[in-house]
Amino acid sequence: MTIKFQCSLCGKKIEAPDSTGGKWGKCPGCHNKVYVPQPVADEDELKLAPIDETEEQRQRQLMLETLQITRDILQEKNMPEGGSGPGPAPTTDINEEKLTDLILRYLRQMANGDLDDAQRTAEQILPHRRKAVLILDRLVTSKETDPELEDIPKQVLLGYIRNLRTRLS
Repeated sequence: MTIKFQCSLCGKKIEAPDSTGGKWGKCPGCHNKVYVPQPVADEDELKLAPIDETEEQRQRQLMLETLQITRDILQEKNMPEGGSGPGPAPTTDINEEKLTDLILRYLRQMANGDLDDAQRTAEQILPHRRKAVLILDRLVTSKETDPELEDIPKQVLLGYIRNLRTRLS
């Protein structure tokens, strides 16, 4: 049996004995150095097992379940906490005392590192920007710190207030 291939430089068809497979030789046409490929054996044919239909069906079912779970997780992630909206609608009015409580709660949550809760509280404050800015300004200019926030260092507290004020602007 012979190995048939072409020279990569001149394209001449070359036949070489099986024993030269995997070695280098010279092209009889252009005398270029060529690699003689390994002979292809007919018995190297890949034998495949028959397809198991029940296994294929099980795989499809698992993929569908995975897809549904992924959709559920993404949908749950986009839903607000507690099933309600982020807070009062911008058209609803809030009294100054409740807004002050929300601001104090936000500052406490920030100090405690409860950033997710602080984010939700800030979203409740945002619709009432004007009132909230006035309350924040009053907190900054006040000589005494609110009793709920006394344990927070003054500079840290001012940083949280400045952060919230920036979000409101």
